[in-house]
Amino acid sequence: MARPRAVHAKLALTAILSAGLLACSPIQRSHGYAPSDEDLAGVTVGVDTRDSVAELVGPPTMGGVMRDDAWYYVQSDWETVGFREPKETERQVVAISFDKAGTVENVERFGLEDGRVIALNRRVTESNIKGVSFLRQMLGNIGQFNAEDIIGDR
Repeated sequence: MARPRAVHAKLALTAILSAGLLACSPIQRSHGYAPSDEDLAGVTVGVDTRDSVAELVGPPTMGGVMRDDAWYYVQSDWETVGFREPKETERQVVAISFDKAGTVENVERFGLEDGRVIALNRRVTESNIKGVSFLRQMLGNIGQFNAEDIIGDR
């Protein structure tokens, strides 16, 4: 028969090791909201308005910065492992642009791949794509700063 102290020591060691392993398991968090492709399938370019878009997919995370000609839905997924700082694992941005009459002009989905904005899905009525420069400014410079870019080549 095992000694009581030895049994308690084994239980304590098992509990400490289990707690240590659990502390290292990743914690997943999701912030914001970006409608799915199925939700966006109900939005018809050239037909739907701001009111019908708000009914179909909900209110936007943010509107256009300078004008209210676009709605942006932003969702980010983060992972934290142990004591390390959180790392963004995925970002989705859905941009719905409106013309002056308030009718949907285009619907676009962007992702963040290796610090660059990537167009994942785009439904456009015209060749001019509005809002891309704003998104590139908002998402494109994450982790992309270089001293040569600021100082310039000499």
